[in-house]
Amino acid sequence: AGAGRPLKPSLDAEMAAGYDPACVEEYWYEWWEDQGFFKPRKAAGAAPGNTNTDGAEKKEAAGFSMILPPPNVTGTLHIGHALTCTLQDILARYHRMKQQETIWIPGLDHAGIATQSVVERKIFQESGETRHDLGRERLVERIWEWKEQHGGTI
Repeated sequence: AGAGRPLKPSLDAEMAAGYDPACVEEYWYEWWEDQGFFKPRKAAGAAPGNTNTDGAEKKEAAGFSMILPPPNVTGTLHIGHALTCTLQDILARYHRMKQQETIWIPGLDHAGIATQSVVERKIFQESGETRHDLGRERLVERIWEWKEQHGGTI
């Protein structure tokens, strides 16, 4: 173990009831960083055997980027959100394994209109009123109420 690096967990110790990533990563994280595993690497230029199926030399791998959309307040999170994040994680890792410079960028709220639509539908179901009946100020108040009710569970 390097200076300041914790000792590798003993294999003689009693096995934990559940997996604790912090226990494992505490030991490995510094080594992963030292090895450059979190740094994207450009693919090497043309090298022996580094050809496309048509025999032409491969060019340097292109970069890959995608936006990570944040959760929104249209309701509570569900399995679809988890699936989306899982698929994006797979794509990011796939492109990194192809040695493409890869970035997965946290995005900004993208669901203001969707949130407004959900709140408008709820208001109409409850009272038969539309946003035009409420007026802008009351509609915005109701949207903030919705956000307060559902935002903490996201």
